[in-house]
Amino acid sequence: MWYIINGKVDIMEKNYYDILEINRNASPEIIEKAYKTLVKKYHPDLQEDGLKQECEAKLKGINEAYEVLSDSSKKELYDSKLKQEEEQAKQQDSWFYQEHTTQPNEKKQDEAFYQAQQLARNQALEQAQKQAEEQARLQAMEQARYEQQMNQAINKAYHDAYIQDLKNRGYKIRYKKTFKDYVRGIISIIAVVAILVLLWHVPFVHNFFINIYEENEITHTAVDIITNIFK
Repeated sequence: MWYIINGKVDIMEKNYYDILEINRNASPEIIEKAYKTLVKKYHPDLQEDGLKQECEAKLKGINEAYEVLSDSSKKELYDSKLKQEEEQAKQQDSWFYQEHTTQPNEKKQDEAFYQAQQLARNQALEQAQKQAEEQARLQAMEQARYEQQMNQAINKAYHDAYIQDLKNRGYKIRYKKTFKDYVRGIISIIAVVAILVLLWHVPFVHNFFINIYEENEITHTAVDIITNIFK
């Protein structure tokens, strides 16, 4: 409802769109997201003792606004009534300035100030809506990530339990080697050979293996056999 107080048109209380911090073009999804966000923010059980009563009053207004705006028929009636009240307020506002304004420049300044107020209000509502949408998007991403991690953990637990059950029954578990496993094996062999070649060129290591070859008859024979095979 609108009233003229001290020569100015004021609003008795916030409308339902202001209460849910959304603009009038908000979709049903945005209305629901805004409602859930505000319920969580002002729920009395989540507040300190000194704020419980105030939050209960706010939550009552939030529930009332959501009840109307979430119902298409109630919302249509409310929008129509709100539009009529705003038109009436504009007419009263125009009448007041026509009756009490003597200077044209002052009238233009007042109109510009009113328009600036409306623009700032709309921008604030749009910003609040964007913040609510971004918060909802981040919450959805976090929920999806949490569910994915839980599914992976559950699948791993089932797999480990199945493998352990097979082992308890006496089965031998063999895992099929992948292409990466073969690549790792080849790289390991190449690394070992490279290390042995490098050590062979170290004098004391070279002399050590030569002494073993010359002094140990078994080593001497084994090396000769291997050498003859590769020849």
